[in-house]
This record gives sequence, structure tokens and C-alpha cells, in this order.
Amino acid sequence: MADTVQFDLVSPERLLASVAANEVQIPGAEGDLTAMANHAPLITTLRPGVLKVSGPDGAREYVVTGGFAEISGDSVSVLAERAVPREDMTAEQFKAMVSEATDKLAHAQETFVNEPGPVDDAAKLLADMVAIGDHIGLSAN
Repeated sequence: MADTVQFDLVSPERLLASVAANEVQIPGAEGDLTAMANHAPLITTLRPGVLKVSGPDGAREYVVTGGFAEISGDSVSVLAERAVPREDMTAEQFKAMVSEATDKLAHAQETFVNEPGPVDDAAKLLADMVAIGDHIGLSAN
């Protein structure tokens, strides 16, 4: 029984990681989860958050803004809308991401008057983005 999985992280721009991993902590839309070897097959959507990968070569963290994860017993593949290695995330990039989420909330509030679903989704996106900043030590202000 193998104790690692093949982990691949892809964004529209590039392949960010392709490594052996002992565990992958994923910010799932329905809740955080940890995938390890022999995990039951699963496909889930991602919420904005910090994806953590631990393996024989150490640990890495990536800021993701959404996407999908496909988990099987021997692999974890993440297709992220946007992904940035945590150490590469700048204050300017983070402020731009929060500004984009703020604009989406304002647009939803204007467009979907008396329709709480889309407004709630946009508010959750903004809250998740601010939480990322708290986690990685960057402020939206």
C-alpha cells in the first residue's frame, strides 16, 4: 500500500505542481478536506482558500480562488481558476483579488435585488478572500 499520491495543480496559466504527496488539504466548497493515499474517489468544487501539500520533499501552500479537485486512491488533481504559491503572493495581487470580489458583491447587490442567493454567494466570496489574507498575513486595506 503506497503512502503517497500523485498531486497535480494546474491553473489556466501553467502547471504549478506535480509532486508526490503524503496529504493534500483542500478548501472544498462544502468544507475543507484532506486527501491521502487510498482516499475514496471524489470530485469537489473549491472555494477560495489555501491549499496545503505535504510530501517527502516538504510542505507547500498555494492560494486558490476556486476550481475543482478530483481525488482517487492514488492521485489528487486540482484545476484552479487562479493559483499562486503562497510565497509568491504579493500585497498588490491580494488587494486586486479582494477588489475583484468587492466589485462582484456590489454588482450582485445591484442586479439581484430581493434575490438573496447570488448576493449571498458574492458576500461569501468576499469573506473567503479576506480570510485568505488573514491566514497568509496580508491585509486587504
